[in-house]
Amino acid sequence: MTASIATEKLKKYCAYQERSHKEVVDKLYKLGLYKNEVDQVLIALIQDDFLNEERFAQAFVSGKFRIKRWGRVKIKSHLKQKHISDYCIKKGMQEIDETEYFETLHYWLERKEREVEEENEFKKKGKIAAFLIQKGFESNLVWEALRKE
Repeated sequence: MTASIATEKLKKYCAYQERSHKEVVDKLYKLGLYKNEVDQVLIALIQDDFLNEERFAQAFVSGKFRIKRWGRVKIKSHLKQKHISDYCIKKGMQEIDETEYFETLHYWLERKEREVEEENEFKKKGKIAAFLIQKGFESNLVWEALRKE
């Protein structure tokens, strides 16, 4: 496959949804391109604005928070796995509204509180906290919210 054919193919791939640079590079290597061709295609995609790491981070954060209702810790972790820069992660995290964030935390807390069948109040709070932390919420916020309950 030539670099020009790969560029056209990847334009469609990037137009379908926002992609990280790592996803695009992996796809190009999977298509059988060599390093210099991958760099050439990457430059073309960035110049034509098909590939934008900051825009990807904002879309990723927005989707994972609003749709999957993840916390900041889990979102940041997944962005780091995709090799997103710290600058772009900060820009993306600005998509999360503080009020909405606490409402989401309380949504999960109340939902899990109804589900957990535990007589011992200490164990029940421990299970709820473990769930919320696994969802990506900061442990200090989780315990603060549980104390208020």
